[in-house]
Amino acid sequence: MTNRKAAIIDMGTNTFHLLLVELNAENFKTIYKEKIPVKIGQGGISNNIITNAASKRAFHTLGHFKNLIDGEGITDIFAFATSAVRNAENGLVFVSEIKIKFDIDVHVIDGDEEAQLIYEGIRFSGALDDSTHLMMDIGGGSVEFIIGNHKEAFWKQSFEIGGQRLLDLFHYHDPILDSEVVNLNSFLADKLQPLINAIELYRPGKIVGASGTFDTLSDMYYESIHGKKRVQELAFQLPRLGFESLASQLVSLDKSARLQIPGMIPMRVDMIVVATCLITYILQYVSGDYLICSSYALKEGAISRLVKADSLTSAITN
Repeated sequence: MTNRKAAIIDMGTNTFHLLLVELNAENFKTIYKEKIPVKIGQGGISNNIITNAASKRAFHTLGHFKNLIDGEGITDIFAFATSAVRNAENGLVFVSEIKIKFDIDVHVIDGDEEAQLIYEGIRFSGALDDSTHLMMDIGGGSVEFIIGNHKEAFWKQSFEIGGQRLLDLFHYHDPILDSEVVNLNSFLADKLQPLINAIELYRPGKIVGASGTFDTLSDMYYESIHGKKRVQELAFQLPRLGFESLASQLVSLDKSARLQIPGMIPMRVDMIVVATCLITYILQYVSGDYLICSSYALKEGAISRLVKADSLTSAITN
């Protein structure tokens, strides 16, 4: 049986990801991947709208993605939209325009499904074992938390407190003011009470961060110790002390200085301050000497389902 090709489009609030893959019965091979900082939530997320400027950036990027998909002769396209689109009053209009312009069906997923796909992606990376982990994925619009191990998720919830929302609400000065961090922490204490209750119940001993901010933090850490990530590795350890050192830098520097930190990338430089404050807040409740940074998240969760479906089809036909 010829291996099937598929395209995954993850339309996040901050970043659009394209992943072109070839599937086999147990895993997948990446043909091509690209991420573009579309920032679809910028200028409208606090008012629950997608602005005209954000729509234009999205359409331009999707046109580029569609050309790449067509160039590979791929017809199986799995497109997901998350927080910015699901909460936007004009989200359905936006999705229908994508169908008309590009013949791409966009699945607008709710927070629960987003958390489940992120869990499946992290599990697919091999970052989990028998012990109980707290997993988190910091998006531009929402943050997903999952508590579980490599066998199952015990608890999961999505919170609409993503980086773009926190940026709009609290990060008015650069560097961020101490008073803004205090206000942010007070907000988190209020919004994240269900998570804190779940942590007390399940007592996770390890913390796993999925892609995005955690990729950048681990890149910065490896640069700081003059180390190199091995390309084939899917999960990296970020020592807690290494994170704390980076966090103190990030909250004390302005944007131009943050950009000079080795490993920092421009698409993360704005949101990484509030994201770091969020991680620091969560670390009060979870012990452990290091954070695990998983390269896999939502889009790889979708691929894991496709791989399982192909494996099942292969088992039935054979």
